[in-house]
Amino acid sequence: MTALTIDIASLAELLAARAEGGGRVVAALAGAPGSGKSTVAERLAEVLNARAPDMAAVLPMDGYHYDDLHLVPAGLRPRKGAPETFDVGGLHHTLLRLRARDEAFVAVPVFDRDIEIARAGARMIAAEVPIIIAEGNYLLLGQEPWSRLRPLFDVAVLVDVPEAVLRDRLTARWTHYNLTPEEIAWKLEGNDLPNGRFVMAESRDADFRLPNG
Repeated sequence: MTALTIDIASLAELLAARAEGGGRVVAALAGAPGSGKSTVAERLAEVLNARAPDMAAVLPMDGYHYDDLHLVPAGLRPRKGAPETFDVGGLHHTLLRLRARDEAFVAVPVFDRDIEIARAGARMIAAEVPIIIAEGNYLLLGQEPWSRLRPLFDVAVLVDVPEAVLRDRLTARWTHYNLTPEEIAWKLEGNDLPNGRFVMAESRDADFRLPNG
C-alpha cells in the first residue's frame, strides 16, 4: 500500500485522536541522515504538548549508538551511524517497556553529538505520557534485527527529503563541527549519503510520508 502524504499538524491530530481512548500510542519517524527527523519529532512533540502538558515524549534512536570503546577495536568507528553501529536489541527492549507502561518511568539514553557519546538515562519518560515519538534512521528497515521494531509502532512515518537538500544540510552540519573539506567529503560520500540511500530504499511499511525539504 502506498504511504499517504502528511504534515506535522495533521500527524499531531492523528496521534492525539488515537490516544483519546487512554492507551499509549507509539509512532516512528524514520529518515535519512540530515532529513530533519529529530527536528520534526521535537516539533511534533511541541504541538502535542501545547494541546495538553506531557502529552508526548521523544525517544531518539541515536541514544543507542555503540560507544567508541566497542566501535574502535571492532573496526567500525569510521562507519559510526551505519546500522551495525547501533544496539538495536537495547532499543527493542526499551520499546517493549514503553508499550507495557507498567513502570512509573523509563529512563532512555540521549546522544550528545558535541562529544559523540550517548548519555545513559538522560531522559525520563513517565507512564502517564500517552504518545511516544521514536525517531531514527533505521526504525523501518525490513532486515533483521531491525524488522523486529515495526510491530511495536502504531504509526510509521518516513521523512522524505531530496538528496541535494540532504547534501547541503549535512555539509552545514559537519562544517559547524569544524571538519576539514576533505573530512566532510568523506563523511558525505563514505557514510552519510550511502546510509541515506539505504534508508530510503530499504524502509518498509510506512503509513505516511512527510516531505521536509
